[in-house]
Amino acid sequence: MLSEALGRSYKHWESIKQTLGIQYGELTEEWKYYGSSSGWTLKLLLKKRNLFFFAPCKKYFRIAFVFGDKAVKAAEGSDLPPGMIQELKNAKRYAEGRGLRIEVKKQSDIKNIITLVGIKVGN
Repeated sequence: MLSEALGRSYKHWESIKQTLGIQYGELTEEWKYYGSSSGWTLKLLLKKRNLFFFAPCKKYFRIAFVFGDKAVKAAEGSDLPPGMIQELKNAKRYAEGRGLRIEVKKQSDIKNIITLVGIKVGN
């Protein structure tokens, strides 16, 4: 069902999972239904640490991160696109950290997701 919903972007999801599995080992997936307005969301975990939330959409998917202050600083010094760094820096700060959502629709989005996971894991 997921591959049907995501269409061509399903291969991007598989690529992200495969790359992260190679880099970090076994990952855990937890699906949860948040109601008709949000639908199903997957939480991807490394051991017990939340890496990101995955939300399937029609023909693409969205990944949402939450970063603490240390990770935001690390993102500022990374090779992420300047607009993405600015969006993260300008995001409202909550107790859990700052949020960043990325719509994954093309191959070039994968590199940014992998970079963001590396920042999250390292900080």
